Amino acid sequence: MSTIEQSHATGADPATVTVAVVGAGGKMGTRVSNNLAGSRFAIRYCESSPSGRERIEAAGRTVSDTDEAVVDADVVILAVPDTALGPVSEKVVPQLRPGAVVLTLDPAAAYAGLLQPREDIHYACAHPCHPSVFLERTSPEEWADTFGGIAAPQEVVAALESGDDAVRDLTREVVSTMYAPVVDVHWVTVEQLAYLEPTTVEVIGCMLGEFLAEVRETAVDKGIPRPAVEAMLYGHIFIALTNGLRGSNPFSDACLRAMDYGREHVIKDDWKKVFEQSELDRVICQMLDIDEIRR
Repeated sequence: MSTIEQSHATGADPATVTVAVVGAGGKMGTRVSNNLAGSRFAIRYCESSPSGRERIEAAGRTVSDTDEAVVDADVVILAVPDTALGPVSEKVVPQLRPGAVVLTLDPAAAYAGLLQPREDIHYACAHPCHPSVFLERTSPEEWADTFGGIAAPQEVVAALESGDDAVRDLTREVVSTMYAPVVDVHWVTVEQLAYLEPTTVEVIGCMLGEFLAEVRETAVDKGIPRPAVEAMLYGHIFIALTNGLRGSNPFSDACLRAMDYGREHVIKDDWKKVFEQSELDRVICQMLDIDEIRR
């Protein structure tokens, strides 16, 4: 389907697709705005905080009034903290035109049922995967871009549970633009996205990253020179990931026995319970500081 056909199908002007970024002066709002600014979309930058408005203006962009910016926008990106998505959506959603797409950056609020409901608009969520540890980087700029969205290619996982192909194609284009350069967009349900973020990558992955930093400092506290600790740990982190996730080079028999010791003394036997829905509900309630899931 062509861009013009997509615009007609979603009710947009065939020549222009308007994207409003609510929270455009925040951390993620600035990141996505930087990429959207050079795109074919007509971008409106909305921000309530004085410091955020200053950042938008310092970037040479004009701050738009949120109420005016969202009323006829084709896509409205809510780039605000998870804990603010509920009240922000309560204010923004009733003002949108039918057929508009509301795009959030994390699944927690959508999973918890905090977003203001409305049957005649579309809700999407798209979270960046960040550049893979296995990405083949070919330039200093790609190596420096550890977060993604600047030079290093990354993938995106997104949820869109209503709308036709035109709505999905438009959402994909906006998502691919704001997180560019993007290799691919993978479509899942909101619940599946929540099992990826937070369970897979925050509850486990990010926790392990911080745990490794604690391991490093514990080794240094034993009197081992820091350069030696870092050299050994950082190199072995990479080989552990390639061996464990890709089977690139089998672990030795002695290493396997040491790994068994580590599992016994470091990992709880019931760790997989974090993938139970009750535990997903619990961690999202903790993240959003709410008493219960409201779905």
